[in-house]
Amino acid sequence: MSALSSPLALSLGEPAGIGPDIVLAAWLRRQELRLPPFFVTGDPACLAARAKHLGLALDIVEADPHDAAATFAAALPVVPTGPTVTATPGRPDASSGPAAQAAIDAAVALVRNGQARAIVTNPIAKSVLYANGFPFPGHTEYLAHLCGTPAPRPVMMIWSPELAVIPATIHVPITDVPRLLTVELLVETGRIAAADLIRRFGIAAPRIAVCGLNPHAGEDGTIGREDEEITRPAVDALRALGIDARGPLPADTLFHAAARRTYDVVIGAYHDQVLAPVKTLAFDTGVNVTLGLPFVRTSPDHGTAFDIAGTGRANPSSLIEAIRLADRLAGADARADAAE
Repeated sequence: MSALSSPLALSLGEPAGIGPDIVLAAWLRRQELRLPPFFVTGDPACLAARAKHLGLALDIVEADPHDAAATFAAALPVVPTGPTVTATPGRPDASSGPAAQAAIDAAVALVRNGQARAIVTNPIAKSVLYANGFPFPGHTEYLAHLCGTPAPRPVMMIWSPELAVIPATIHVPITDVPRLLTVELLVETGRIAAADLIRRFGIAAPRIAVCGLNPHAGEDGTIGREDEEITRPAVDALRALGIDARGPLPADTLFHAAARRTYDVVIGAYHDQVLAPVKTLAFDTGVNVTLGLPFVRTSPDHGTAFDIAGTGRANPSSLIEAIRLADRLAGADARADAAE
């Protein structure tokens, strides 16, 4: 099976969350939206039970990855991963963590051996995984770990047609950000972002805007020294590498429509600095993309939403956009591989 013809692998995610709901909803709209073939890694019985709970009429079949593309038109193919799910909608239990982790493991193994062209991960509940002994901060770091040693440096980008952003520091307390923000971190983040924007997004010369940490980007050092001592030297270093980086730029004037036309991605100092704007502009259609991995990985830009799991109210738009983007990026990746 070639990299261009193999299906996408969707990991089930937290089985008590809305992952099963949105997977089912996306498959039911496959023809209308012309979605590429995909299969799910996880417990087939969990998906069948959720479909019954939601009153959805569809066939769910256990499938080998090689047969998934042919199966996709008539039935939702699921590659079993072992753990049986006993959790119910909105109520994770002891089966949730092992099931979610096994689904990720299987998806990564299949994309790495060429049986899937990219992976799309459904939302996980980190607290549930932590209770099962999961030692990683989140999805992104675990995916890098599964790539082997030395593990690649993953970079989280939230992408939408309106805006793409990267937080240099991610799920850390705001009090830790000044300590964690370094010239080396910003340079490595910018370098990885530029490489993937060129290779997978087809942007020949990516324009990277870098936010200052402080209000007004530090006002020439009068509102904190971090932007003069960290952000500006990092931008200078990126420019020395031939990357079109600009900054430090004040975050409060960086996200209006005219400003957004001047760059391809924003690197922010911390999580909420850049995720608040993108979620305001594209709450239902934003996609989480992991840059720097040897395979394409996308994910819906939302959580497990336990409160609406199994109610039929979950919106599959972000998953649908994640599927479409994974298909696009995987095609670019395969063409780049063929050209090398």
